[in-house]
Amino acid sequence: MTTSIENDILLQLDEQAQNLLFREARSANAFTDEPVTDEQIRAIFDLVKWAPTSMNIQPLRVVVLRSEEAKARLVPLLAEGNQAKTAAAPAVALFAADVDFHDELPKLFPHFPGARDLFAGDEAARASTAELNTGLQIGYAILGIRAAGLAAGPMTGFDAAAIAEEFFPDGRHRVLVAINIGKPAENAWFDRLPRLEFDEVVETL
Repeated sequence: MTTSIENDILLQLDEQAQNLLFREARSANAFTDEPVTDEQIRAIFDLVKWAPTSMNIQPLRVVVLRSEEAKARLVPLLAEGNQAKTAAAPAVALFAADVDFHDELPKLFPHFPGARDLFAGDEAARASTAELNTGLQIGYAILGIRAAGLAAGPMTGFDAAAIAEEFFPDGRHRVLVAINIGKPAENAWFDRLPRLEFDEVVETL
């Protein structure tokens, strides 16, 4: 069994970065009123866009809400326990899977001219592929938010169909997660919950 000190030596990322992204990072439930800027949002995207997806499909689409008017459209569609903290957050990002991601494959996967046609005739398979890979990209985005010195408050308690209709009205997007974003306020965290240990999760054959 390796110790945490030995793990720090084995990992390329320095200890401060490990703590920022993982060990000391928490899902925030309260935020200061410090704005989240366009520059921060772009910096997060420009970092996490490099993380992998199947065949480089990149199905994630995001709508960022910062105005009081935009958040007022969203809040009634959230579970009651998520409403107040979202209304008070400087920004909330809606993360959705684009079911028509395959239309971008000639640009994203150009060395395989038939990539788009693999998905064109099977919308159910496209939706499944889009949702799986969007889930990956959401995980990357949470780390990117933390890397920007901000806190993330991911939520899945909402009326996904109603949010899609309100903010993705083309009907071609599946909303998976909403994430409140900002600087954490005092007492923004719940107590740290336990994690499964290595031997409970990993089997090496």
